[in-house]
Amino acid sequence: MMDDKFARLRAYRNNINRYRQLLKTDLSDLEREFIERRLEEDRSAMQMLASSTFPLTFKHPEPPTELPPAA
Repeated sequence: MMDDKFARLRAYRNNINRYRQLLKTDLSDLEREFIERRLEEDRSAMQMLASSTFPLTFKHPEPPTELPPAA
């Protein structure tokens, strides 16, 4: 199960990298719009899959509001 999710995450990452490279080339307006739309779709899908695969979130510890007395 996790192997499938990791494979999908890699596929999204590879697609996103490919789309970024394509956007650096000379494209028609229609091609550019299509690639930008696909890029956003894959970014969103990757984010959703990553958040469901790794649901843990870590918070930075809060700094103490009051310093302890010096010894």
